[in-house]
Amino acid sequence: MYYVYLIVAKIKNKTISYVGYTNNLDKRIMLHNKSKGAKFTRGKKWKLKYYKTYNSKKEAMKEEFILKKNYKLRNKIKFNKK
Repeated sequence: MYYVYLIVAKIKNKTISYVGYTNNLDKRIMLHNKSKGAKFTRGKKWKLKYYKTYNSKKEAMKEEFILKKNYKLRNKIKFNKK
């Protein structure tokens, strides 16, 4: 199983987001919060806002790319109350 996820963090009055994929969602979020994830995510407190499961890495990577580039969809997810 692979996951495409969107995490959010608050910086001052701004909400930022990051999109990624992984095969271990809990571990990946923990790494982001310990500043061991992608360079962009270091030093921030991240919360999981969205994830979706895929059967193959190829599918997950394709969907991750689409979500990364689709800022309208990202903002819709980012500001949706969970």
